[in-house]
Amino acid sequence: MPTPEEVYGVLSEIYDPEIPVNIVDLGLIYDVAVEGAECKIQMTLTSQACPEARTIPEVMKRKVNQMEGIDGTEIEIVWEPMWTPQLISEKGREILGM
Repeated sequence: MPTPEEVYGVLSEIYDPEIPVNIVDLGLIYDVAVEGAECKIQMTLTSQACPEARTIPEVMKRKVNQMEGIDGTEIEIVWEPMWTPQLISEKGREILGM
């Protein structure tokens, strides 16, 4: 069974197509829980009008479900707390020149 940290590692390989920073460093992932062979991820998007609102979660499911020991992934998109640029990691800020 993968650890939440290992799931975060897989998620850090996924990039928002409009921003050259992965979704973990962008601060879009709020929580990862692994319960048996199921993974539950709570996340947000940069805005409710995000054009990738369907694509990013589907890519996430596909990649996490490929992990050994994971049989299913549930993704919950939440809007509280609202995403702000302050959630971007130090690494992400460097990439974006902030």
